[in-house]
Amino acid sequence: MKSNLIAAAEIDRLDTWAKYSAPMCGSCVSSCCTLPVEVKIKDLIRIGIVDEFERGEPAKNIAKRLQKEGIVERYSQKTEIFTLQRMSNNDCLYLDRKSRLCTIYEKRPDTCRNHPKIGPRPGYCAYKPKEIVRETSASRRTLEKF
Repeated sequence: MKSNLIAAAEIDRLDTWAKYSAPMCGSCVSSCCTLPVEVKIKDLIRIGIVDEFERGEPAKNIAKRLQKEGIVERYSQKTEIFTLQRMSNNDCLYLDRKSRLCTIYEKRPDTCRNHPKIGPRPGYCAYKPKEIVRETSASRRTLEKF
């Protein structure tokens, strides 16, 4: 008989996402931080990559500068939304690779502040448990999922 259990969500398959609860974040590999991060000018100012004085400048000029600097992947003039560049493994630029924690947490964009209330599947997240190494004896280690 085939099992319907899915060990971890797949980012591209919303039907695999888990119903969100706050304790999940502490035992997750930050899979939400591999999704595209859409930001507005106020987020870029909060993060500190755009100066408050640039607010009056055309957003497409700001976008061009940030694209050259490798911070913004694209910009939509219609919606005035910037999409942050991601690293080669799809991680957010601001995600620490080792700790899997946000390096700008206090200044993070509204998209991140509101996830998963708002997002591809509101109320759900692409939870993937961290693997932990536990010592079971002096010479043996086991890998387990949270």
